[in-house]
Amino acid sequence: MHLFYTPDLLNDTYRLSEEESKHCVRVLRLTDGDTLFLVDGNGLYCEAVIIVAHPKACELKIVNRQHNYGKRDFKLTMAVSPTKNIDRFEWFLEKATEIGIDAVIPVIGRYSERKEIKPERLEKVMVSAIKQSIKAYLPKLEPLQSFKTVIKTDFEGQRFIAHCNAGEKVLLRDAVIKGTDVMILIGPEGDFSVDEVDAAISEGFIPVSLGEARLRTETAALVACHTVNLINQ
Repeated sequence: MHLFYTPDLLNDTYRLSEEESKHCVRVLRLTDGDTLFLVDGNGLYCEAVIIVAHPKACELKIVNRQHNYGKRDFKLTMAVSPTKNIDRFEWFLEKATEIGIDAVIPVIGRYSERKEIKPERLEKVMVSAIKQSIKAYLPKLEPLQSFKTVIKTDFEGQRFIAHCNAGEKVLLRDAVIKGTDVMILIGPEGDFSVDEVDAAISEGFIPVSLGEARLRTETAALVACHTVNLINQ
């Protein structure tokens, strides 16, 4: 199956960008009459046929449309501190997108070592991941935000903060309610401070554990993402 990301898909015909046309015709060696598939990142999944296999302007005809493809009955938002090594954060975004995630909020905590990101690069990683996993929804990448801003964000659903500090916590797997929207806060390599955890709890966040092992930021975030998805299967 050959899947292309086409966010501006509106009509019954579509022209691939020059880059995608080259990939389609030169790399994949597709030609007139061949079938491929398109997603717009907002739930639209289309079957299309090549009508002009030009390596710079490949023309397609849409033959079937399916709206809300793969739509779930819950939404998962991960608020994660970008790692010092950005490759690790990109790895999380790629794998979480493949598993299933709706929004990502890069959050700066007290002990965060990385305070800048390149949204365009991160979005490319997620686009590649939805093509790999055949998903019609592209997760929303929110702007980089402070911890204080995130914990005061309006959110209808369950809100959790995972941390390794002492204190009463519940296992995430025991706390998630199936079919309910979820937001999970994951801290930087130095974890959240005690004051940050207390502030989140005062805003209604539930402190949770992901298990006995001490996990890296990106591993913890992926474990949390997988746990929520598994419970909702």
